[in-house]
Amino acid sequence: MSTSEHKPDVGCLKVSSKSSPASVAGAIAGMVKDGVSVEIQAVGAGAVNQAVKAIAISRGFLSPIGIEIACVPSFADIVIDGEYRTAIRFTVDPRYTRGVAQPLGDDPHRTAPETH
Repeated sequence: MSTSEHKPDVGCLKVSSKSSPASVAGAIAGMVKDGVSVEIQAVGAGAVNQAVKAIAISRGFLSPIGIEIACVPSFADIVIDGEYRTAIRFTVDPRYTRGVAQPLGDDPHRTAPETH
């Protein structure tokens, strides 16, 4: 079990039980299209459920354009209102299929040559 104690970075999406999975999925897909790994943080069963649904929906957005995703779950110790809580953190990384150009660096419009 891997634990870490830090506040979410700018690229980290916090998901609650009231989050819209479709909205979170759109954010995930947008970042993944830009070649960015996404961290999704959820505390509680309802929030984890919404996060997992969002990841599945985002795969539905990305798969038809040749981008698959890999998701790695981990535990994170966080502080909310002075209390320690255990969050589930999902790291979502793009996996490019053959024939899909990968973004290079910070410019999502600059791509690596396609591999055949």
